[in-house]
Amino acid sequence: MSTNIKNKKAYFEYHIHDKFIAGIQLLGTEIKSIREGKANLNDSFCAFLNDRLYVRNMHIAEYSHGSFYNHEAKRDRALLLNKKELKKLRDKSEEKGFTIVPIQLFIGERGFAKLEIGLAQGKKDFDKRETLKERESKIELDRAMKR
Repeated sequence: MSTNIKNKKAYFEYHIHDKFIAGIQLLGTEIKSIREGKANLNDSFCAFLNDRLYVRNMHIAEYSHGSFYNHEAKRDRALLLNKKELKKLRDKSEEKGFTIVPIQLFIGERGFAKLEIGLAQGKKDFDKRETLKERESKIELDRAMKR
């Protein structure tokens, strides 16, 4: 069973310019909850604090068998990237209109949790309407092909 949790709003709300795969610094009960699929990326974002990149507002539900070792559901979690990637992200995110958003949370081949993050620029309302039109036309085309 592979865990794959997506931020469905990311592609609707933002234009994604660059993508990076980052490791996450987690506690034991957090990885167990992620493996059960009990995480949510909606309303989460990434920010720099003291030269480190953190994901904020990411909800990971408390582990059911965690007892008093359980974690806080919405704590800040450090992202693990190399210095070159961190410098590129910091420089671009300081430009006007750019932000860093989590796109997808998954378990890698070696069993570690990975977070795909994207350097994003916010969409305007007319861009969002265009995205909806493209999605609807694709659905209609798929229906016509099945007939």
